Amino acid sequence: MEPTLARSVRLDDDAVVILDRRRFPFERVWVRCADVEAVAVAIEDMVTQSSGPYFAALYGLVLAARDARALPPAEARAALGRAGDRLVASRSTNNALRQAVAIVLAEVDAAGPVAGEELAAAALRGALDGDARYRAASRALGEHTVALLPDDARVLTHCWADTYLMETVAAADRLGKRLSFLCTETRPYLQGARLTAETLAELGVDTTLITDGMGASVLSAGLVDVLLTAADRVTMDGHVVNKVGTLGLAVAAHAFGVPFLAQVRAPDPAAPTAADVPIEHRPGDEVLHTLGTRTASAKVRGHYPAFDVTPPRYVTTIVTDRGPFTPDAVAEYHRKEEEP
Repeated sequence: MEPTLARSVRLDDDAVVILDRRRFPFERVWVRCADVEAVAVAIEDMVTQSSGPYFAALYGLVLAARDARALPPAEARAALGRAGDRLVASRSTNNALRQAVAIVLAEVDAAGPVAGEELAAAALRGALDGDARYRAASRALGEHTVALLPDDARVLTHCWADTYLMETVAAADRLGKRLSFLCTETRPYLQGARLTAETLAELGVDTTLITDGMGASVLSAGLVDVLLTAADRVTMDGHVVNKVGTLGLAVAAHAFGVPFLAQVRAPDPAAPTAADVPIEHRPGDEVLHTLGTRTASAKVRGHYPAFDVTPPRYVTTIVTDRGPFTPDAVAEYHRKEEEP
């Protein structure tokens, strides 16, 4: 049986319907987004997280195409371009949104100047293709990652993208490897506690939850064989951009001789260096609350960079859908693309 988060975004006749990850697993609430602006706001407000925004962007563009059916072809295409820009801007650090938009718009452009139902059909084809591509890449990532792990690997992770996570566990099962996980809580939304750990529990995996501040302790105690996370973006010079807190874990893992593996579908050619990646800063007020309850005095303010950057020297391996690379060799990923 698939875990709940495997299909947490769906397209209906008149809306994109998104499982509210801010309330999961305690409540199963679905948010209906009737237009692309509502989808973008849902992404901004963290209704959907991890791989969810990618799928939401795919299907949000289908809504935009449906709304543009009455326009002439050139105006309809311009409207889709604006919708795509809005979705990409909803969260700027992870380039998955840009990838989702590019896939749908490429299918629309391949159909030629189209309008009406042809436009909507082309956008839907693109969205379904993007969905299938992501899931296939996730399966490949899982297989390449598990090949690097010992049979009974004890894995420490931090706010892991769920599709990659599920496929890693599935690949381990196919190879008869018994993984166990230590999951950080992942403040301030507790994604690790509510999403990562819950998904692993649904998969029947041995899972232990720790607070964010315990990472160095479990690494120093020899309780971890590998630090394994997803990456929101990997630069062409091997920097890993991921949920804030990843850097601290990577430094601690390096100090105690534990390898750090980061999963990403592909390094980003648009980001030659870490300076080319915008780091999203969310409202500091979000740090002062947990699950709707204020946890700090009104006398203090919060600071919330949503992502941090781990330098290549703290990264052992970057695992892509084309296999593993050392950080200094990730550019080889795209050279493979050019091979005859």
